[in-house]
Amino acid sequence: MIDPHRLRNELEETVRQLERRGYRLDKKHFQALELKRKEVQVQTQQLQQDRNVRSKAIGQAKAAGEDITPLKGAVSELGDKLKVTETRLEEIQQALQDTMLEIPNIPHESVPDGRDENDNVEIRVFGDKPVFEFEPKDHVDLGEGLKLLDFEAAAKLTGSRFMTIQGALARMHRALIQFMLDLHVREHGYLEVYVPYIVNAESLQGTGQLPKFSEDLFALQRDGRCDEFYLIPTAEVPVTNLLRDEILDEGDLPLKFVCHAPCFRSEAGSYGKDTRGMIRQHQFEKVELVQAAHPEQSYEILEEMTRHAETVLKRLGLPYRVVALCTGDIGFSAAKTYDLEVWLPGQQKYREISSCSNCEDFQARRLQARWRNPDTGKPQLLHTLNGSALAVGRTLVAIMENYQDGNGRIHVPPVLQSYMDGMTVIE
Repeated sequence: MIDPHRLRNELEETVRQLERRGYRLDKKHFQALELKRKEVQVQTQQLQQDRNVRSKAIGQAKAAGEDITPLKGAVSELGDKLKVTETRLEEIQQALQDTMLEIPNIPHESVPDGRDENDNVEIRVFGDKPVFEFEPKDHVDLGEGLKLLDFEAAAKLTGSRFMTIQGALARMHRALIQFMLDLHVREHGYLEVYVPYIVNAESLQGTGQLPKFSEDLFALQRDGRCDEFYLIPTAEVPVTNLLRDEILDEGDLPLKFVCHAPCFRSEAGSYGKDTRGMIRQHQFEKVELVQAAHPEQSYEILEEMTRHAETVLKRLGLPYRVVALCTGDIGFSAAKTYDLEVWLPGQQKYREISSCSNCEDFQARRLQARWRNPDTGKPQLLHTLNGSALAVGRTLVAIMENYQDGNGRIHVPPVLQSYMDGMTVIE
């Protein structure tokens, strides 16, 4: 949630910044609510003051032996009026809160302007695209040819956009998870955490998925009613919520978490997109990085986190590029995002495999996640960052397509061979 003081005191500039990302704030609606809030708040405060004065007068009159009945009646009447205005003030404040929960983050000044993914800016490229002496297959043909990837079985078990993986391919999937966790813990200094895969609505509101993106979530029901619990769309949600209502010492920053978890997404807005294969599934797995940072260090940390994700791709020998997302493509909670896109020979294009974002204090304000400033002794909002390092299924896809040979076999990247008992090829 953006700073309400910014909306009140810098409305025109805030509107302009939001329009950079294609969001049009209803100024008249916000201003009307804010005007009404001030009016009712003044009324409420005046009634509280009047009641306090009359209550004090009752005590004085009682001490003087005077009849306090008229004073008690006046205090009771003020109390009734106060209840009405307090209720009205709560309603207006809730309406303002609901409005603000729908407003996306302000893009950082360095984010390139643009309407959609076509306006994203390439920052750097790593690795050479493989050259094959045969027509490369995509991961579906490779996996089904090896009888290790089965979408029909998954459709029988559940439905579309699910998969089953068997044998050595399932082992490579597991090896990737272990390799990523080991790298981020041992070399990059993250603390590994295990979290619930089911969260409450408050957690999803804290990180920005609710209320705006409820259709993208899998809500749980029991006895025919929604229990307000959801399957996590990403480990970012429970891990970032570990900071909710916490006040950290400055010496604890940055706080660095890494978490492997399954992710569940309805893909409500992706009808007809990526229906073939593993690119866009309802269930997949990620190794997620989350950091809580000092506000003055968060953009330096965004660069560092992006490099940590890149290290995974470099160690695996996968060609990729880094792109800065434009204002029209960054996520709801993000102020700035870098995407890592890996080269897929089967599609002859780069595809997203990681997003690394700085949310500044947008999530922290919802979560009341803070650090104590030693100079003032007062708590201030943290900056939160998150990044995939990496999406496991898409990494498996990239290895399958980049490490294939003319016989339909998949060679195991050297860095994974020790995790697979020395296996060098899947055939």
